[in-house]
Amino acid sequence: MTNLEQAPSELVCTSATTGVEVLTPRDVPLGGVRSMTVRRTLPQRARSFVGAFCFADHYGPDDVALTGGMDVPPHPHTGLQTVSWLFSGEIEHRDSLGTHAMVRPGEMNLMTAGRGIAHSETSTAATTVLHGVQLWTLLPAHARATAPAFDHYVPPVVAPDGAPGAELRVFLGTLAGTTSPVRTFSPLVGAEVRVPAGGELELDLDPAFEHGLLVDTGTLEVAGRVVVPAELAYLPSAGEDGPSRVRLRAQPGEDLRLLLLGGEPLGERVVMWWNFIGTDHDEVAAARAQWQAEIAGAPDERFGVVPGYPGAALPAPVLPGTRLLPRG
Repeated sequence: MTNLEQAPSELVCTSATTGVEVLTPRDVPLGGVRSMTVRRTLPQRARSFVGAFCFADHYGPDDVALTGGMDVPPHPHTGLQTVSWLFSGEIEHRDSLGTHAMVRPGEMNLMTAGRGIAHSETSTAATTVLHGVQLWTLLPAHARATAPAFDHYVPPVVAPDGAPGAELRVFLGTLAGTTSPVRTFSPLVGAEVRVPAGGELELDLDPAFEHGLLVDTGTLEVAGRVVVPAELAYLPSAGEDGPSRVRLRAQPGEDLRLLLLGGEPLGERVVMWWNFIGTDHDEVAAARAQWQAEIAGAPDERFGVVPGYPGAALPAPVLPGTRLLPRG
């Protein structure tokens, strides 16, 4: 079938979503044969971003006696913020600012890479079961070269009205009247949500935000869709239609735990490759070259050295033979 118009209009095609979209993760091993496997929901072909959230890895429950746990050597980041959130276990964070901090359940570590930072992540000897989520948020163009920074925040447990047994922990932005003090560079929200078996929770959402519901345990029913652990339900923004409200249902016999993530669509196109985010191929290639030079002994002008880590830094992979294309 062909278009029979003699003067067809030029169209800009997008992947706009009018209803709930369920994203299925892919398994990604971190290391060799004895290694953790994470379930990566973002990015993927169907969707690169949810607001500024551009990366979501869900892992565990992982028996560290079998896999060795997490041991990620010093590596670089640019143009993003990393959000670490645990359900069980403990991770030791070190970075080139000199930060030495722990990630524990119910506590958020947020690292702003900005123009460049290096860090390591290692599960501690006290950890038997490691279970959590690693998220990245994209820094908008005006903030991509900001100074690196580190924040630690323990959000209070909030009992939302009208939902007996439900709990919220708001670690970014504002939800249900609770606001996190942690700085972000675009409007965002991030919260752990718990709903008891057979229960329901209704939440008002910012209508300008698009949202993702990343299920950890239990089965979620939302807008007629069923979402199982490690899947992410994408909710488009409500635009100018007024307040957006979502009803989350937990199935009988199993408690529900999920992360609610969201933000205003950024409307930017970026290149994402390895741990770098840049405006174009050349910016990412320059960051890679700088990291390789620094770990080979050049002055630490951009990423710096991670003090206290007992091993060598992680070399960057080889760039593909073609120019990297932006996502948006």
